[in-house]
Amino acid sequence: MTSSSKLVEKLRKRAIQNFIILTEMKKGALSGYDVIGLIHNKFGVLMSSGTIYSLLYSLERDDLIRGVWSQRKRVYELTEEGEQNIKVIARANQEVQDFLKSLSLLNAA
Repeated sequence: MTSSSKLVEKLRKRAIQNFIILTEMKKGALSGYDVIGLIHNKFGVLMSSGTIYSLLYSLERDDLIRGVWSQRKRVYELTEEGEQNIKVIARANQEVQDFLKSLSLLNAA
């Protein structure tokens, strides 16, 4: 794998992870521990706490989530910017799917 394809793969993986976290936070606030459990239960992948907290801090720096203290743990909730981001990604995904469908229709004709 070339260095550019490794970079693209790394960016794709990070975007998917961020989208999953943001989408799940739409349902309610999550702690880092909750995110680890969610990803493990849904996808069978056990991610390290360092990886998860790095993602959470990055999302917080980008103002997509907000960390707040709840009892003795820090939980993260979606911001308005995060909600808008989800909508943009979902719309872009639909546009790409529609485009690919139109290409397959052209090739079938």
